[in-house]
Amino acid sequence: MRVRLDEVQKGRRGEALGATSLTYRSGRATLAVAETEQRPTVLGLIASGRMRPDAGTVALDDATDRRAHNALRRRVALVDAPDVSEPAPNIAVAGVVAEELMFAGLASDPLSARRWLDEHDLRSSARLPIADLAPAHRLRILLELASARPGVDGLVLVSPDRHGGDPVQWWELAEEFGERGYAVLVVAGEAAASALVDTSASLAPHPSSARVLKPSRVRLRTTAPLAGGHR
Repeated sequence: MRVRLDEVQKGRRGEALGATSLTYRSGRATLAVAETEQRPTVLGLIASGRMRPDAGTVALDDATDRRAHNALRRRVALVDAPDVSEPAPNIAVAGVVAEELMFAGLASDPLSARRWLDEHDLRSSARLPIADLAPAHRLRILLELASARPGVDGLVLVSPDRHGGDPVQWWELAEEFGERGYAVLVVAGEAAASALVDTSASLAPHPSSARVLKPSRVRLRTTAPLAGGHR
């Protein structure tokens, strides 16, 4: 699976997203940089087939027609995107797991949710509000459950840096899912991306880190303010 964005833009004169090009594909994690509050979500929506750009093209395995767009939406999960796919902050972890199990077409009763948490050594967090969960555990839960959905081959993770913590932790998590065969795109801010580039030499045993980080970084060519939301 290969997804290519070529000079995509959103909004009048690119206010919501300036001209952006990137490619992410099966078997690797790719990092894209998007700044301001809403641009990461806009980029995530476009890269996962949930929003059409106002300019530029989005290709799935070189196809850009309606069928490819619909397939992209089915095959790529949009993970933890602010105001779109993030769980409500006050919902208990067990509740989030139950809901995601339902989306994956799996048993989603409370017992099944607890069993899933047991399997991932997170049972002690079952009653904790998802907003209070450690960032690495939160992202592990959401990525594991998104990847369990039928037909999902790609994962677009939006703004993991907003939760704090060490960027290396969520980058290594993204790489892990890439190594499992998924096409992984992570959209994060400049500060987190710079920290990852600075520490890329210490990310062994992940030899792809230094090779992936710099070429895949996306710098938006607009600083115009955003207006309105994008659900």
